[in-house]
Amino acid sequence: MSIALIVLAAGKGTRMKSDLPKVLHKIAHAPMLWHAMRAGAALEPAHTVVVAGHGADLVQASARDFDPTAQVVLQTEQLGTGHAVAQARPALEGFRGDAIVLYGDTPFISQETLTAMAEARTSHDVVVLGFEAADPARYGRLVTQGNSLERIVEFKDASDQERTITLCNSGVIAADAQVLFSLIEAVGNDNASGEYYLTDIVGIAREQGLSATVVQCAEAETLGVNSRADLAAAEAAFQRRRRAELLENGITLPAPETVHLAWDTVIGRDCEVEQNVVFGPDVTVESGAHIRAFSHLEGAHVSRGSVVGPYARLRPGAELAENVHVGNFVEIKKAVLHEGVKANHLTYIGDADIGAGTNIGAGTITCNYDGVFKHKTTIGAGAFIGSNTMLVAPVTIGAGGMTASGSVITENVPDGALALARGKQEIKPGLATKLFKMLKARKAKEQAK
Repeated sequence: MSIALIVLAAGKGTRMKSDLPKVLHKIAHAPMLWHAMRAGAALEPAHTVVVAGHGADLVQASARDFDPTAQVVLQTEQLGTGHAVAQARPALEGFRGDAIVLYGDTPFISQETLTAMAEARTSHDVVVLGFEAADPARYGRLVTQGNSLERIVEFKDASDQERTITLCNSGVIAADAQVLFSLIEAVGNDNASGEYYLTDIVGIAREQGLSATVVQCAEAETLGVNSRADLAAAEAAFQRRRRAELLENGITLPAPETVHLAWDTVIGRDCEVEQNVVFGPDVTVESGAHIRAFSHLEGAHVSRGSVVGPYARLRPGAELAENVHVGNFVEIKKAVLHEGVKANHLTYIGDADIGAGTNIGAGTITCNYDGVFKHKTTIGAGAFIGSNTMLVAPVTIGAGGMTASGSVITENVPDGALALARGKQEIKPGLATKLFKMLKARKAKEQAK
């Protein structure tokens, strides 16, 4: 059965107090919208339709960054969830299959839950995702009889008896697409808010002799984000879950509560990630690597046996082969460090290719930027770069080459050659003593004023 996703993302999010559309606020370095779209993508949908409203241009750009095939439609008036879903109808004209309605501000619905809903659709016309709420508060209630869902009642429209129900509505619904749109046509707005509720389709479906049921999930999956406080809670929930998954999958985290992960972080088994490590987007760490404390990684790949940190920074394009050591206060950007390279202290390597087994001395800098263009540094295998070497790119150090400490290298160095490029040292006997005596006398004179 083909599936279409309809992702509602039109809300302004007034309580966020932001010019940015609510669904574009980030959890684990990715817009909430992407989290919802990723869960739905597991069903391999034939169509993904995002219903945008406030900041539609930004929402459209973000949706297509995640899925270039996504269709974005506009809800110009905020007339309720039923009205929002109806805006997707033209985009799905002629589609034959199921539609699943998701929400861009409800980022944690799992792939497993959506699969269960798709399976439930084989025996029921309408499937609603529900959850047992610890505090039902103002959630809509699911009125059931056995396995049958009879109707959904919004809290503000519910009777006192209906408000005692703890099985609550997440808003996520699955149905045949054409049936869904047909049911929405019958929805009215005679309610406390004057809106067209998507939830009303259940009662209408039952009146038409169609079946409806509930698939339940954990309440944590249904966490919605409406404020900055909600956003912080969602971030904390994501981090807790991912840390637990890493521990379960064989990764050592001595202080898991201090490690912050991105939504797409990949870490192999038998890795150790020490305290206060931050992962930005697009990081892969292969099995057996060691990320030491207070390091920051983004857009980087770390291979087996490599050690990063403490206090290291890997920026986008950093590629570490096996058994590379990147130590304290070392920054790597858009550079490949081949097997066995060591850069252990106080170094910047950018726009570079560093050959296998090379040793980079403390204080080395690849001077890659001339104010307009970036230039590349290439270092051959087995080279030795002396401490405090400035490599003025574009420049190449040959295999087995060496630079003397304190050198400023502006020309290519042949294989096996030593490059020494620093000013001649001169000795002025007794001058230090005279200079200090003069300076101390000046200081005493100024203090006496």
